[in-house]
Amino acid sequence: MKPTLLVLAAGMGSRYGGLKQMDGVGPHGEIIMDYSIEDAIRAGFGKVVFVIRHSFEEEFKKHINADHFGNRIEVEYVFQELDKLPAGFSVPEGREKPWGTNHAILMAKEVIHEPFAIINADDFYGRDAFQVIADHLRTLEGTKGQYCMVGYRLENTLSENGTVSRGVCETDAKGLLVGMTERTSIGRTANGIEYKDADGSMHPLSADATVSMNLFGFTPDYFAKSEELFVDFLKEHGQEMKSEYYIPFAVNTFIHSGYATMTVLKTTAQWFGVTYKEDRPMVVERLAALHANGTY
Repeated sequence: MKPTLLVLAAGMGSRYGGLKQMDGVGPHGEIIMDYSIEDAIRAGFGKVVFVIRHSFEEEFKKHINADHFGNRIEVEYVFQELDKLPAGFSVPEGREKPWGTNHAILMAKEVIHEPFAIINADDFYGRDAFQVIADHLRTLEGTKGQYCMVGYRLENTLSENGTVSRGVCETDAKGLLVGMTERTSIGRTANGIEYKDADGSMHPLSADATVSMNLFGFTPDYFAKSEELFVDFLKEHGQEMKSEYYIPFAVNTFIHSGYATMTVLKTTAQWFGVTYKEDRPMVVERLAALHANGTY
């Protein structure tokens, strides 16, 4: 069994400016997704599914297609749009904001029938992370509710150019996720690493806290369970202009209800990404070093 990779690429990168997923940051014009797919192929993934939007479909497909990857992996596309909602629901007038990362996952329910990993299009996860999660996913065929994620050290995931959002994880003695809390304004301050709460107050976070970078592993039952939960979410928050159906919300719900467990996998990989334009030179430098040492 070969697992599938689901790439969340529907975001237009508003903070970065433009379609940042297509920005050539490698020595030969490679984009970050090129490295992710190369690492996925080497780790044994058999198919990659991209969640995109119709507004940039043509530009995206010109670069990201099976030929581009030497036909070494099957490529499919699905589309995240505001009006792709369960029966009986509609988009509130004036809403423009997407419904969130877990809504994006639901777009792939018709094309994924095997254990799968998900990633963000604009994050560099590192080769070891793909190998670790692929190896684990191969043990999950035919199971339900046994999910996994790759955890990263918080201080290795920050931007020097602004705040970031991270899912901060709590694990038990067995390495299973107990809960995940979405923190949306994390950055370095004079007091260390802190996040800003909804009321504007600041709270400390440990540098070695385990955080999610949206590198999760699921089995196909996740789609049906997520859709059920999305219906409940829309009943409560569907008329709000900025409500989002986040992956951590769904994962927490399934864990706390006893339906699922989530194993937190360790990796030696270093994460980095382009959250802001000012992050780009650092990414270019790190990728150049990986080419120079023969990793790519």
